[in-house]
Amino acid sequence: MLGSFSHRILVLNRLWQAVNIVGVKRGFNLLFQEHANVILTANKQYRVMDIGEWIQYSLENQTADGRDSIKTIRVPLRVPKVLLLKHYDRVPIKEVKFSKEAIFQRDKFCCQYCGQTYPEHLLNLDHVIPRDLGGKTSWENIVTSCIPCNTRKANRMPHQANMSIQSRPVRPKRRPFITVDEESVEEDWNYFLH
Repeated sequence: MLGSFSHRILVLNRLWQAVNIVGVKRGFNLLFQEHANVILTANKQYRVMDIGEWIQYSLENQTADGRDSIKTIRVPLRVPKVLLLKHYDRVPIKEVKFSKEAIFQRDKFCCQYCGQTYPEHLLNLDHVIPRDLGGKTSWENIVTSCIPCNTRKANRMPHQANMSIQSRPVRPKRRPFITVDEESVEEDWNYFLH
């Protein structure tokens, strides 16, 4: 086996939703135990192949340098980019943790008072109901604010400062289990992640 163990494989549930990213060894275990099929992503055709079809495809489509293959005793096998689980249909989810970055993302880096979008270093957080008046530090009481608007509102209620909120702050819905940095997304995964 070559350095192919550094490859990553996107795993989809049977509803074609991304649920995990695994290494080559785990991916081939799923394939050989017949828990998953390969989705061939060549030419954007998304053909589903079982292990026998994948072995045949690997034989017929060897790469010159063998970079995207692993060598087995009998045949070099292409490393699949995407696997489709046969029976698993759930989507693991995780709570969005309360943080400054999560508030900025929820509000799309937009000041909730003036409606302007700013870079992160020009934003801060504001308690809609000030803590002095019983406001809590929670998803439902914290908004993104630019520094001038936060200074203008000060320690008052928005209506007391003659300001209004662009959108009511809410707890974000849980996010899918899979989050991948844009830089580390394989080109063949784009269709399944967006």
